[in-house]
Amino acid sequence: MTEYIDTIAAIATPPGQGGVGIVKLSGPDSSRIITAMCRIRPAHHQCRYTAFYDEQGRVLDRGLALFFQGPDSHTGEDIAELHGHGGPVVMNLLLQRVLSLGARYARPGEFSERAFLNNKIDLLQAEAVADLITSVSEQAALSAVRSMEGMFSSRLDELMKKVVELRVFVEAMLDFPEEEIDSLVETELQDRLSECRRYLADISARAHAGRLLAEGLKIAIIGKPNAGKSSLLNRLAEVDRAIVSPMPGTTRDTIEQLILVDGMPVNVIDTAGIREAGNLIEQEGIRRAREVAENADVVILITDVNAGDFQDLETIAADLGSRKNLLHVFNKIDLSGHAPGKLQGSTEMRKVYISAKTGAGVDALKQEIKNIVTGSDYSENTFIAHTRHLNVLRDAGMILEQATKQFQQHHAIELFADDLSKLQRILGEITGEYTADDLLSEIFSRFCIGK
Repeated sequence: MTEYIDTIAAIATPPGQGGVGIVKLSGPDSSRIITAMCRIRPAHHQCRYTAFYDEQGRVLDRGLALFFQGPDSHTGEDIAELHGHGGPVVMNLLLQRVLSLGARYARPGEFSERAFLNNKIDLLQAEAVADLITSVSEQAALSAVRSMEGMFSSRLDELMKKVVELRVFVEAMLDFPEEEIDSLVETELQDRLSECRRYLADISARAHAGRLLAEGLKIAIIGKPNAGKSSLLNRLAEVDRAIVSPMPGTTRDTIEQLILVDGMPVNVIDTAGIREAGNLIEQEGIRRAREVAENADVVILITDVNAGDFQDLETIAADLGSRKNLLHVFNKIDLSGHAPGKLQGSTEMRKVYISAKTGAGVDALKQEIKNIVTGSDYSENTFIAHTRHLNVLRDAGMILEQATKQFQQHHAIELFADDLSKLQRILGEITGEYTADDLLSEIFSRFCIGK
């Protein structure tokens, strides 16, 4: 357990007025401070109704005092909580009194960081705490709880055990280099390899679904100027989020709006119209539009159905590559008379005809977005995840494939064992078993103060 010489404190409830507010402490002086403020010290796991006193003995507030003795607490240290009336002035008075008694103002996420460093939770569980707080949908909240309760971690532990067992098996072969690898040994090794790959594939699939819940599906709206990109964003968001103008080049930068599709957070991004730009500002907007499209989960290619520039749309689609989820949207059917909705019988691409102005066909477009969203499995086995986790799992997959080739093509047992060691280490980066200090600082800095 990590020993800290200082005690941290923060207001653990949101700013503003409320029925109850909480000042939280963690560290070796928690017991002394709560005793000085309350003139009593609750026993471990005990809650007492009491007054909170200032240095002159005046009552600042009355409420509940709680005490948890380390290591039997969520940070692993002594913890105290003061539950008072939830007004900003009252909470600040209590916090200032705590700080005057020797506590230090906590950094964002420092309580969770101490819990991690004291082995009360792993890094995945710590991140899930922040995800639960910032959840924008019921599915995201439930998945965050599953990660917080250790589902993601336990699946990784199972994979790590398989990798360790395989590594032990391979390194045992290194002790007898003069012996040939017979068919039975090779079959068992291949079976163990296949099991590791199956576990990794399963975790990666669930993590991909969890990443969409945590960070939201990213949809980029791409098209030529005046195709109706901003009008479509406003229609999907059901608010006037973007400026709509007949003047080409009105949108110079990306505009992002969060919407919910069947409880799934979806970030819709309006981009600058793609054309040959005449000035540097517009050129930069177009560059950013292409960058957004490359990083999006789904790209809506929108065009004016009356303009006849479909070939340009196909060129953009070809630039994005065949693996990108593309929705081809033909706008302004209120001027052409084309029927709204999805074009039936189209197998090469998803085509939807709409009028962003009147809303005709937009429900069909939302259904297509929903079909893409629900293409992932958001069952009770989904756990919350982030791009960081997916990147590590992707790298782990590449190392496992490399290890497989080392054995299958060359029977290079030494290199095979070395790759398995790398695999074990990189998987440990997800849970924090092997994690650089700068990454920890970046992760916990995104937490709210008091958590």
